[in-house]
Amino acid sequence: MANFHLPPVGFGPGSQPADADGAPQYLPMPQSMRVFVPPSLEVADPGRLAPALALMREVAAACRTCAETGARARFDLAPLDAENRALIAETMGHGEVSIRVRGVPAVAAQESVFAGVWVLSGHGIDRVEVAPIPAPARERAFAPVRAGKGAEAPRGPAVVNAPPLLAELRDKSTTWARGAPAHVVNLSLLPHTEDDLRWLDAALGEGSVTILSRGYGNCRITATALPHVWRVQFFNSMDTLILDTFEVTEMPEVALAAPEDLSDSADRLIRVLETIR
Repeated sequence: MANFHLPPVGFGPGSQPADADGAPQYLPMPQSMRVFVPPSLEVADPGRLAPALALMREVAAACRTCAETGARARFDLAPLDAENRALIAETMGHGEVSIRVRGVPAVAAQESVFAGVWVLSGHGIDRVEVAPIPAPARERAFAPVRAGKGAEAPRGPAVVNAPPLLAELRDKSTTWARGAPAHVVNLSLLPHTEDDLRWLDAALGEGSVTILSRGYGNCRITATALPHVWRVQFFNSMDTLILDTFEVTEMPEVALAAPEDLSDSADRLIRVLETIR
């Protein structure tokens, strides 16, 4: 009988490895998205925690105001005692976005489970901030940690398409105006070599702000030393780079809490506080 009349090999029951229970093995599936889960709080004596409860009611009101007008608000945590601080920490929890601001003083900002409500810590800094993005991330983003070398960066023979990209980014950086739409250079759709990427990294330098957003996959946002130029990289749930871009803008939109998010945070925080009374 000719070989093409024989049944194919490698298909059907018994042809694939099985686990200990005899079930077939499958590729790992993406992890589930994180969703808001209201904190479950138990307070024995609400009277002793009145300062923390009052501050969180002010935070909720600030979320509403920020959603409507864009006005930021700051709340100093230093005057609170340890018990009140613990209640605030338990209520706020940890959200999806973390920010590192290098320099003096260095600042760590962690978004709470309420979008647009940030907990900031650093030397002389201990506060809650209500804003689409914390102020230090805007104000100090492009202060160079590693200065860019520009077009004078050493260029190897495999650097082909990076110099025109640098010229485009420098032009858009120079002509940037507040309120203008973001200019995006999508490296994932452009031909480039690894040497191109290394040359661009040396030419653009590195700014002071790094943002990591964890959700359905991760997004890493890094400020360059060239004003208004950000490196934005998206990774899927398997930690594979799926989108690599430069954005010329004040702050990439993916890092910002939207007005709708802030309004939802106000409602959610009020509901949590009502369970404590």
